[in-house]
Amino acid sequence: MTHAEQYSTSEPGAPHKARTRSRSRVGALLALAVTTGITSLVVVPTRPASADQISDAKAQASALTAKIAAEQQQIAALTSQYDAASYKISQLNSQIAQSQAEVAKDQAEVAKDQGQLRNQAVADYMSNGTSSQLTQMFTGDNNAAGIHNVYSAIASGNVTNTVDHLHTAQNQLRAEQSALQQQQSQATSAADAAAASKNQASSLASQDSSALNGVNANIQSLVRQQQAAALAAAQAAAQAKLASAQAAQAAAQAAAQAAARSSSSGGSSSGGSSSGGGGGGYVSFSPPPPTSSGAAGAVQAAQGEIGVPYQWGGTSPQTGFDCSGLTMWAYQQVGISLPHYSGAQYNATTHIALADIAPGDLLFYGPGGSEHVAMYIGGGEMVEAPYTGSTVHDTPMRTGNGFVGVGRVG
Repeated sequence: MTHAEQYSTSEPGAPHKARTRSRSRVGALLALAVTTGITSLVVVPTRPASADQISDAKAQASALTAKIAAEQQQIAALTSQYDAASYKISQLNSQIAQSQAEVAKDQAEVAKDQGQLRNQAVADYMSNGTSSQLTQMFTGDNNAAGIHNVYSAIASGNVTNTVDHLHTAQNQLRAEQSALQQQQSQATSAADAAAASKNQASSLASQDSSALNGVNANIQSLVRQQQAAALAAAQAAAQAKLASAQAAQAAAQAAAQAAARSSSSGGSSSGGSSSGGGGGGYVSFSPPPPTSSGAAGAVQAAQGEIGVPYQWGGTSPQTGFDCSGLTMWAYQQVGISLPHYSGAQYNATTHIALADIAPGDLLFYGPGGSEHVAMYIGGGEMVEAPYTGSTVHDTPMRTGNGFVGVGRVG
């Protein structure tokens, strides 16, 4: 149930040289290496130089992500300011239009009153004051000056209050419109400033997003380089093991031949001992138990979760998987229970020789299998959920870097 980042040697989907090997040949060579009892040479891959570059690139990506988030918050705030200023402008325009409409109405009423009074005055003048019951001001006794004064009073005096009201309204309108236009200018300036700042922030966010994409692409390239270097180191270690096993086989054959010659020269008729005593013969192992009937189904279940993210403590496709959560869940799908801890799974399985490994067997790492567990899927590969930031994926099986053995679920 722990992170096994130190064991990762390749990314999911990468081509694996191990696929091209004959399984029977691999099994025979592994069996030879185990049965000779000789400790094989293990070459521990050195950490690729690009590891520090990956760490720096990830830190850069994290900083850019935080900066973009801050810029998005700024854009949202500026958008709110722009919307508020635009709304205020619309309100001010509505108030100006309303005031203008009211004054226009007053002007129409004054013009109407003035027209009516002029018409009435003219009618009275033409009829010598007999056309109206309202005014009898134009009589034969009035002189021209009197008629002019009365006409003027009628034509203007009766609308004095209305005209005064109009003048007052016009003055108020001019003052109000001046204030509204000043506010409108301020609101327009605020809206323009918010829009400019928003555009600038959006441009910066776009630039930072492009930079982040470049950094992420660089990270992927560095990870591929690192994994390729680790895979090359693992392949070199496997080749060293193979060379050591071949040397051990040659030594064992030479020793057996020497023992046979010595026995023949000594007159023994019994031949060599089949138990392998004294002559450097092979160490025998008890036959491993048969694979579980659900092993193939467990492999299929685990393979079906390729791409699910790693999640510490995760035990399902919905929550993600950690290493032991994946193997536990896969065997649950075929009705077999395993504990949710790699060390406990190590203790719950039958330990078998690496040469006898078969699909569905579990590979354990760390003291007592306490650090990591993966599932063998055949062809020299295994499926695992290794560490935070990774996903469930296939990878060549590893027999170095803390490998402690194989467990068969029964």
